[in-house]
Amino acid sequence: MSPAASESAERTAESAPAGVWRIVAQREIAVKLRDRGFLISTIVTIVAIVASLTISGIISGRTMNVAVAIVGSDTAQIVTTANSLAHSADKKIDFTTHEVTDAATLDQQVRDGTVDVGLLPADSGWQLIGKAAKNDDASTYLSAAVQQITLQHNAAAAGTSLEQLGHGSAVNYVLLDKATVDPGLAKLAAIVFALLFYLASVLFGIAIAQSVVEEKQNRIVEILASAIPLRQLLIGKVVGNTTMAFGQLALFVGAGLIGLVATGKGDQLAPIAGAAGWFIVFFVVSFLALASLWAVAGALATRSEDLQSTSTPLSMVIMIVLFAGIFLSGPARVIASYIPLVSVVAMPSRLADGTASWWEPIIALLLTAAATYGTVSIAEKLYRRSLMQTQGRLTIRQALRVED
Repeated sequence: MSPAASESAERTAESAPAGVWRIVAQREIAVKLRDRGFLISTIVTIVAIVASLTISGIISGRTMNVAVAIVGSDTAQIVTTANSLAHSADKKIDFTTHEVTDAATLDQQVRDGTVDVGLLPADSGWQLIGKAAKNDDASTYLSAAVQQITLQHNAAAAGTSLEQLGHGSAVNYVLLDKATVDPGLAKLAAIVFALLFYLASVLFGIAIAQSVVEEKQNRIVEILASAIPLRQLLIGKVVGNTTMAFGQLALFVGAGLIGLVATGKGDQLAPIAGAAGWFIVFFVVSFLALASLWAVAGALATRSEDLQSTSTPLSMVIMIVLFAGIFLSGPARVIASYIPLVSVVAMPSRLADGTASWWEPIIALLLTAAATYGTVSIAEKLYRRSLMQTQGRLTIRQALRVED
């Protein structure tokens, strides 16, 4: 498009209403809602989230049975005691006995996989037999049962009791800061936050960039520019796609919370839901900046093939945020929780495991909002200056040199 035609289009567009961006945003939303692939993938993802958490809860809540082959009448008491110890520790383990006549039969049953382990008397005490890999549960609780029963017998022989022998040996473990969330669940939440951020940023971002470059490649943007100020066009695209990204993310998070309740971890719902709420807020504020940068990536390109080059820096930044959300810990994660964009996953992760104070996400969000404002301002200038340039792919430096 010639400079004179571009200038004429801009003059014509300046007379358009200031709120015309709403029409663009509504069009972006309508296009997404009519996209069967988008709708199907959203529904499938929601079902997968709920199903995976539910299945995980069923598996983790299932009682594991450990079959123990035993030789000798006294051995059954050890298995019974091991069951009591496991149940008192809230372990979902049941030890069942399989009495055999001799050690050879016991060895054969262990080799055949008929039982998980074998237990029989030995010269120096007792012998626990496994096939190839050590069964930690059997080793822990059967060994503890043997020690408890042996101490009881030795105490009785010495004319005392087990309670008297153990008097004064109890250790009470006191936690100064009690975690409100299971550490494993908090780590899982951090990984989920990072993955959701990555998926939403890439899927919606690429859609924005492709939409811009297609309009530019097909010369539709020249028609749009004659009726709509380019600033309004950018605002509409950013707001429309951010709204859809927010909606989809809220559905995914809601599905995850439903799955959490389905797994029987409803007591963890409040802190995880709070962290998830902050994650959505951080994501929306940050995605305003990301969406504008994806639009710039599309505007810098002239053909769809150029997108791989113009969007590479942005894709790398998103990958860095993904890995930071998954792998950062300790002081590094604390620092990252205040860095705009990285804070999208780092701060909610800290909130999930209870290591962030109430005021920290507020400070981090203000920093993110300030960074978003600056990013959008620069992106708007790059978008306006590069969108009407159809001679070839532009770099950011070249776009900045283009006259308004």
